[in-house]
This record gives sequence, C-alpha cells and structure tokens, in this order.
Amino acid sequence: MIEEVKKHLKEVDAFSSKDAEAIEKFRLNYAGKKGILNELFVAFRAIPNEEKKAYGQELNTLKTAIVEKVKTLQSQLKAIGSNSQIKDPSRSAFPLKTGNRHPLSVVKNRIIDIFTQLGFSISKGPEIEDDWHNFTALNLPLHHPARDMQDTFFIQTDPDILLRTHTSSVQVRYMEKNQPPIRTISPGRVYRNEAISARSHCIFHQIEGLYIAKDVSFADLKQTLQYFTNSLFGNSKIRLRPSYFPFTEPSAEVDIYWGLETEADYRITKGTGWLEIMGCGMVDPNVLENCGIDPEQYSGYAFGMGIERIAMLLYQISDIRLFFENDLRFLKQFKATL
Repeated sequence: MIEEVKKHLKEVDAFSSKDAEAIEKFRLNYAGKKGILNELFVAFRAIPNEEKKAYGQELNTLKTAIVEKVKTLQSQLKAIGSNSQIKDPSRSAFPLKTGNRHPLSVVKNRIIDIFTQLGFSISKGPEIEDDWHNFTALNLPLHHPARDMQDTFFIQTDPDILLRTHTSSVQVRYMEKNQPPIRTISPGRVYRNEAISARSHCIFHQIEGLYIAKDVSFADLKQTLQYFTNSLFGNSKIRLRPSYFPFTEPSAEVDIYWGLETEADYRITKGTGWLEIMGCGMVDPNVLENCGIDPEQYSGYAFGMGIERIAMLLYQISDIRLFFENDLRFLKQFKATL
C-alpha cells in the first residue's frame, strides 16, 4: 500500500499543464469525492495498526502535494492569462487624467513668483481676526467713517471678533513681530458682507504687499508695480490716480492700459482702454507707530489686489461666481501656463 501511495506521489510531482480543464480534471481525479485520495483514506482503515503510522505519513504527504500542485498550476495559468491581454506591461491599468489647478491658484502662484523674485517673503495670518489688527492698528479707530467702506462679518457673541476684510491684518501682525527692513506679501482669503453677483462675492482672495525700510519713496513703489505688470501682462503702461485709503498717505489706484482693439475691450474698460487692477500708497506714519516702528526713521509702501479681478482680466471671465461653483466644464479649461 505504501508503494502505491509513492507511485501516485511521483505522478503528482510529474504532472504539468497550461490548460484549465486538464488541471481541474487532475484535481477531481485525485481530490474529488470519488477521487484516488479518498479511496486511499478508506483503505487506511484496513491496514494493520503497526503499519498505519508509516502509511498515514505518506498519505498526508500525497494530500499536501496534490493541493500545492493544483494551487501552483492555477496561479501560473492566471498569470499567463493576464499577461496575454497586456501588450505593454509597463502601461497603467487604466488611463489617468491629469488634473488642473484652479484658475485662482494659477494666478496666485504666478503673482507670488513675481514678487518673490524681488525678494518679498510670504506671510500668513488668521482669517478670524480681532478689531485691533483688522481696523484700529490700520488707522481706523472705532468711529472712523471709513469703516463703512467694508461691510464686515462680525461674530455675534463677541463684537471684537470678525472675519478679516483684507489681508492688511497679516501685515500688522508681521510688523509687530519684525523690525525693518520688511519686504513681504500676504496672500489669503477675505470676507465682506456683500451681495453675490457677477462682479462681487462675499468671499474672495487678496494679495497685499508691504515694503518698509529707510528712505523708501513713492518712486520705489511705482517701479515695483511697473515690474509686476510687465511680468504678468507683458510690456504694459500703467497710471496712478489719486485715491483714499485710511492706512496709506498718499494713496493711489493703479490702472493698466488694456487697449481698445476688440468689442470686449470697449465693454470691460467702458470705452477708456484703462482698467483698475489694485490700490497702493505710502504707509501712514500712524500705522507704523501702532505697530512699534519709528516713523521718523522708516518709511514704506503698501499695495493690494484681488486675485479674482486679475484672473477675470487674464482669462476674460465675466462672472466671478464661476470661480466658486466647482463646475468641471469650467475648471478643465485652465492650465498652469501663465
């Protein structure tokens, strides 16, 4: 009987096939309910007790060999079947679509890149601010009428806490912790209690810049802004119109000459060819003093722009709400090529 088991063991070891039906037939022949293995276990009962140990060991060896053989052949068959369907095994299992950056991220990163080339660092601050950093330190005391220029989201439980209305609050925090020379930009999300329309939104993004050192002049500001507009829009013509901001004096609005080549140019520039892109000015001495910087020794300039406005100009987008709707048909159009 032991010799018969060893004979089957040799047959199992020698068996090989790449045909699924042949492998299944082999399994049933040996391990099926009416298979050879079952017959050998039945015969085990009639063997004398002194031979059962040796016979049982050989029988278990055969059983293990059958299971391993079937498992090995089925794995090889599966691998062959998978490889036969892939002409190029280096290809991915399914096509991968590359994602696009959000247009606001594309524009923001381009603006940051331009100013970091000029030596500006990047500073960040909290979106939930206190009155001091958002208003008072910026030359806007409690009853200053200029506070009405910005409709603010206040926290009901604490009227001193609000959602920041500009990233100038980040500049205040930076000046409190750093002494001149200071050269930093502050990108971030800001909030104003405004009705949502094609041209305005209650949430938008700003980038504000600040440079403070000795003997900083308005000419330095204009030169910086000219470099920025040339880098972002190509060789451009700018003009600075007198304006008012509580935290800068003198203050100006910056316009870029967009041109009047198309009907769209006439529409977005209202027939003038000029487009407003940002505000700027020399930092008010009161702001420097509020932040612990001596205005007798240092002067500086500041500027700020809305990222949505710049993106709308660059991409000729007429509705600001498109930036916030997450419509893939809109977002797929943009690549980081600026």
